[in-house]
Amino acid sequence: MANLRLTFTTGVLLQSIAGGYRYGFDIMDVSGLPDGTVYPALRRLEDAGMLESQWEPQEEAEAEKRPPRCYYGLTAAGEAMLAEAQARFPALRWALAGQQAQAREV
Repeated sequence: MANLRLTFTTGVLLQSIAGGYRYGFDIMDVSGLPDGTVYPALRRLEDAGMLESQWEPQEEAEAEKRPPRCYYGLTAAGEAMLAEAQARFPALRWALAGQQAQAREV
């Protein structure tokens, strides 16, 4: 975590994953962040040990006629970083609430 800056964007990504949004497009949809922000940040978080990832089986993706998804989950270090982000950025707890409500309306 020493080389990883705790930013609001980092907090939003961790909060998204903790909220059950576990793959790139899903995270982009709920957070409103662009792919040029989300994917590099996910790689940095994984490299820093905050996230773990797993590719879904090719057969599942083929059955739904789409590319395979890489699913992310928080590690214990990621959960600690999320708690730190929530303490540092109190608005983080509500940052995704509007996006989540909007997604439910669609």
